[in-house]
Amino acid sequence: MTSTTTDEKVSDVYAGGRVPEQVVTDYRENGFVRVRGVLGADEIVRFKAAAEAYLEAHRAESLEQQGVFSQLVNVWQHDETLRDLTFHRRLGRVAEQLAGFPLRLWHDQMLVKEPHNGAATEFHQDRPFWPHADDRLSLSAWIALVDVPPERGCMTFLPGTQAVTGLRPQDVRDEDDLFVADPSLRWIPRVTVPLRAGDCTFHSSRTGHMALPNRTDLARLAHVTIFMDAATTFSGTAHPVTDPLGLTEGDRLDGDPFPRPWA
Repeated sequence: MTSTTTDEKVSDVYAGGRVPEQVVTDYRENGFVRVRGVLGADEIVRFKAAAEAYLEAHRAESLEQQGVFSQLVNVWQHDETLRDLTFHRRLGRVAEQLAGFPLRLWHDQMLVKEPHNGAATEFHQDRPFWPHADDRLSLSAWIALVDVPPERGCMTFLPGTQAVTGLRPQDVRDEDDLFVADPSLRWIPRVTVPLRAGDCTFHSSRTGHMALPNRTDLARLAHVTIFMDAATTFSGTAHPVTDPLGLTEGDRLDGDPFPRPWA
């Protein structure tokens, strides 16, 4: 795992959009890594205010209630301030350094756990839900817009599970579903990663992870930018992001809906 010393060095290299090689090593070994202080103090204030306003404006008509969290997808297409966060050059460049190959935006999303939510987002992989083919490992940047200690719903990861392929989608409301799909995963040591506002975790789309319940008086606000291999093609399966685009199996997922603003 990333040492305290490595974490303290991260901000020294952010201006160039790169992290120390030890961070890359940790990510590729474990399938996730915490990066401290991705956002500065002024950025935290700006993006948190924009997220709160967007959530309030869209709660009734377009907020998808999952039972355990609330999700707003592709906010970058509707809000200029949150687009600046999704397109944050520092995030994109660090993501490409971790992945080791060119990336495109798959989509972004706001993930909100309301105060005293009381429900966990159970262990799952992201990749089985996505209509991707011919791709190398995609990854997500999960950015905390408020402090997220364990009691507010931070994430827990299963190290090394980015190598586990071929699983079906899992039910994020069922605490056993991932382990039914692959019983060996139940015995992997679990790593819980609290975040300060402005911190970020990057995790591979196949890394098993969950998020704890929010038992506090403050909503947990997270903004997630999801990156995919720039060479990814459409698998032909249904997904809310690709359903409106009229794609045919084998089409490249590129162009305006899937930009590379950090390139």
